[in-house]
Order: sequence, then structure tokens, then C-alpha cells
Amino acid sequence: MLTNNKNVINWVDEMVALCKPDQVVWIDGSEEQLNALRDEALASGEMEKLNQEKLPGCLLHRTVPNDVARVEARTFICSRKEEDAGPTNNWCDPKEMYAKLTPMYDGVMKGRTMYVIPYSMGPIGSPLAKVGVELTDSIYVVLNMDIMTRMGKAAFENLGETSDDFVRGLHSKADIDPENRYIVHFPEDNTIWSINSGYGGNVLLGKKCFALRIASYQGKNEGWMAEHMLILGIENPKGEVTYISAAFPSACGKTNLAMLIPPEVYAKQGYKVWTVGDDIAWLKPGKDGRLYAINPENGFFGVAPGTNEKSNFNALASTKKNTIFTNVVHNLDDDTVWWEGLDKNPPENAVEWTGKPWNGKTSTEKGAHPNSRFTAPAINCPCISPEFNNPEGVPISAMVFGGRRAKTAPLVYQSFDWNHGVFVGSTMASETTAAATGAVGVVRRDPMAMLPFCGYHMGDYFAHWLEMGEKLGDKAPKIFNVNWFRTDDEGHFIWPGFGDNMRVLMWIVDRCKGTADAVETAIGYEPKPEDINIEGLDIDVDVVKNLLNVDVDLWKEEAKGIHEFYAKFGDKLPAELSKQLTALEERLSK
Repeated sequence: MLTNNKNVINWVDEMVALCKPDQVVWIDGSEEQLNALRDEALASGEMEKLNQEKLPGCLLHRTVPNDVARVEARTFICSRKEEDAGPTNNWCDPKEMYAKLTPMYDGVMKGRTMYVIPYSMGPIGSPLAKVGVELTDSIYVVLNMDIMTRMGKAAFENLGETSDDFVRGLHSKADIDPENRYIVHFPEDNTIWSINSGYGGNVLLGKKCFALRIASYQGKNEGWMAEHMLILGIENPKGEVTYISAAFPSACGKTNLAMLIPPEVYAKQGYKVWTVGDDIAWLKPGKDGRLYAINPENGFFGVAPGTNEKSNFNALASTKKNTIFTNVVHNLDDDTVWWEGLDKNPPENAVEWTGKPWNGKTSTEKGAHPNSRFTAPAINCPCISPEFNNPEGVPISAMVFGGRRAKTAPLVYQSFDWNHGVFVGSTMASETTAAATGAVGVVRRDPMAMLPFCGYHMGDYFAHWLEMGEKLGDKAPKIFNVNWFRTDDEGHFIWPGFGDNMRVLMWIVDRCKGTADAVETAIGYEPKPEDINIEGLDIDVDVVKNLLNVDVDLWKEEAKGIHEFYAKFGDKLPAELSKQLTALEERLSK
């Protein structure tokens, strides 16, 4: 045992009695123990070792074909009152859910080992960090949690010997039965239960389950925020760093932005971009009244397909050692990995993600699953911030929201103030691409990119954002909206995107410093077209002007869509947001 904390010990004993494992192993985080587990996973075939010269410390894993992604239909928020879960979550009465799941866990680990994983979300000793304990029968989970969190005995330091403030996570692969797969959160009990899955997003309980769903609920009650946001720092040639957090729905270039490489025009001057986090930010007011952010995670759980040297050099570099690859192609010629979009040379002698022989030159089937993943240590990233482990976090100057809109949203605009910024974030939307099932071009709203991850009623979540603004006052970050995805009439993207998005971030930084002008429009403050640096691009100021154009008729349509969306939240929608919507309509009608 690694702790004398009675709350932990009693809960573990209770779960051992329920699951009845053959043995219980407490994970101390030592290399010796981890190496023994790796050897065991290799011996059983659960993992495969890759080329240790080309990919030192890297392993390959395959999930069962019915278990390859998060399952939103099987994800529940079990608050005691149904209205506390809200209209955007699946709800079930906690008593009913415990009654349903307890028999499934009864004896589920007979013949197996239960691993007790203590972990810290956030740097050990950070006042912003929180502790979790996950019980699992999966070595895959242990090895991934080692990369994704600060795992092991040291995690208990933050908890101490008497505190009850830890998240209790219980996971069993059981039979990987999709009909009985559940990922369930009990926010009032600080508890997560996951059963019948082996896929990372459903079983690495520190990830979305704790870091967003449970933490968003904790944040509301404790006066901080858990957000689906990247954190990056832009360092100017004088060595001053401005930190930005940003929220994007999936398929909007979030990881690319988090690990951005400055275009030549800025690199030559000595600008640098630092990655603090690529997915999740925990934000709390600091001693000076500003908002400080930590990345609660310790690694990247990235989508492999499409990641290459051009699209995201830093993400690819992060995978070169001590990484676990899941559901990618195994290249048998040199014992490395491959996926669609890595390069133009698919291996001919390979094994595809389900374990069948695969010839990339002749096969019409994809070799890697579209949601195949890499779990890579953040420390591997060439642009990881020197402040990554700062227990106090980094001060946030700007918060950025973004979506994928062909015509409506301009390249960038700034909200008039915090409350208007909350309105902008709450109405965030993307148009569906071919990647999503269903019709193309349908507007999907995803407030603050938190729709699948908010652990309580979204109306109360908006209210919490408004309260945070009151608390922060004039020290609150400035709020912006960006859209890299404006298209011309042929459907081609107008803005180059990728590293050139830094040109837009530079205007945002200058606005935070009070050194850039803006033009007031009906939707917010916009840059003057000439204030976006286009040196070295093959577009002119007229193109930028077009990218910043606000089409009043499209925005009137947008306002109608917002009314429809807001109606979902009934009387829980803060009056302030209705007021903001009315004000937008008034400005548009002028």
C-alpha cells in the first residue's frame, strides 16, 4: 500500500470485495514495476514491441473492432436531480444506475489482477492539481495513464492522509460487450465507473471523464474552470511571453494550433511558440487576480491519421519514443508504424489495425482506423513550454473560440467585453464536413467545445462563466473568435491556415497589450485589414478585407439559429445571454 489515507484504503477494499480480483497491485510509478508490466503485456500479446532503434520504448496495441471511439450514447451524468444534468447529457438516477452496474462488476475481475493507480491531474504539489485513483484490470490502462498523468506514489502527496477529495475511478474491460458498455459519472460522489470498453477515451479515466466532466462540476462549486482548451505561449524577441487558451470543436485544427511553428516572417525576428497543453485547461484566479491555467495532463492522446511532418511536425516528433500506438498499421519490413496521411508510401508488407495482413499498395481498405491514436509524453514535444510543470500555471491574456464556417464568421473578431465573449462562446458552431455522418453543411452548435464534456446543466455552466467574469473584473482575459475555414464560391479555403494562423494570433496579442487598432462591427471588434501581416503570403489586403466581411443577412439567419439553440435550456438560460442576443439583433438591424 502506498498511502495511509483511510478514505482511499476503505474504498479500495470495498471495490476489491465487489470485483473479486485474484490479486491487487498498487502502482508506485517506478520504472522497475512498469517494465515488468510491459513484459507481461508483450508476453500475453496485448502489446507488440516496435523497432527499438527507430522507435525506442514504443509499443503497438489493438482494440477490439467494436471498441474504437468514445461512446456518447453510453455516457451518463448521474446527478441526483435530473435537471442538474441538463438537456445535453444522458441522465439516469444514481440509485438506479448503481443498482444496474453493481451486478456487472460483481466478480468481474476473478482470474485477473486489479491495478490500483494513484495519479495527479496537474503538476505534483500544484495548488491547481487534483488527485484521482483508478482501479482497472487492464495493463494498457496502466501504461497509458503513466504517459497521460503524473502517476504513482507521489500523487498521494497532494491528497495527504485525511482528505476525501479524490476522484474514484473503477474500470473493467469485462467482456468488451458493446451492449453492456457504460461510461458513467456520479458528480456528487466524485466517482466514475467504466465497464466493457478497452478504448482510451472510455477507460483512461483521468482524461475527459475526470479532467472535464467531473472537474467542470468541481470547478463550478469551487470557483474555477475546467475547459476543453489548448494553452500556448507566444514569445516575442524581447523574451516576453503572452499566453492564450483556445477552444475548438473536433476537426478544426486544435492540435496544430497548440503546436504551431511560426512562419518565416516571425521566426526570423526571433518569435517562438510554446505548447503548454493541446486539449484541456484548468483555470483558477491567481494571487494577483488574473486567470492562471495549467494543463492537467502529462501527455498527448492524439489522432494519428493526417499527422505528418507538414501538418504537425511537433506532434509527430512527440511520438518518436516511449509512445503507445493504438489501431495503426504495423509495417513488418522495419517493425515501425504507418497511417493514412503519414506519407505517400504505404507499406506493402504490413498488418492493418484489426490484425489482418495488409498491402498498402493494392488494398482499397484503410490500414489505420480513422480514430487510431498515439499516447505520447508531452516532454517529447520540441516546443513544450518551459512553464509546463510550473505549479502556479501561466497567466492567460486571451481566450479564443473557433469553429468551421464557410461564410458566416469572419477570420477574427474580439468580443465587446467578457459577457459578450461568453455569448460568443455559447453560440460556437461548426458546419458538418464529410468526416461527420449525415448531411454536409449542417450547423452544429458546440458551446465552448464542451457539449459532450460538461458534467452538469449547460445553462448553469454559462452562468458559471458569467460569475467568473464578475470575479475577475478588469483582469479577465479578452475573448476572441476565429474562423480559419472561410471558403470561396468554389469551396476552396481562402486563408492558408496552419502556421500562418500565427498572423491572426499576433493581432490578438497586440489587442491584449493595447497596441493594435480595431474597427467596431455589429458582431464585435475586427482588425483593420492592413493590421493582419500578410508578408510572404500570396494574398493581398483585399483578400483579408473579404475574410473580415460581416454579411448582415447571414448573421440575421445565425441569430435565428441561436434562438432555437437557446430554447433548449429553458429557464436555466442566463438572462444575460438572452440580452446579448437581443443586442446583436438590434445592431444587425441598424
